[in-house]
Amino acid sequence: MAIVKSKLLKQLSENYPNFLKKDLEKFTNIILDEIKRSLRRGDRVELRGFGIFSTNIQKARLSRNPKTGEKVNTPEKRTIHFKMSKDLFKKLNDNEE
Repeated sequence: MAIVKSKLLKQLSENYPNFLKKDLEKFTNIILDEIKRSLRRGDRVELRGFGIFSTNIQKARLSRNPKTGEKVNTPEKRTIHFKMSKDLFKKLNDNEE
């Protein structure tokens, strides 16, 4: 099951009942917007204990449409690369909580 923003906000409000829900939502939006802005600038985002987000440039190439076999030009684009931290890796594989 994937976690969506609304479930994350619900869990935050349950764990921190002293904060207003709208404040938690603003806080979450600020964090996510900063991550987006940094990646758009080409900067690397490191969240200690969680992982590193960075962007890679995928070169322009000639690809094929699998349905028709027609050749299609695919333009250069940026993709997001995520590398998890050693702590997160250990927690996922050792079933620590």
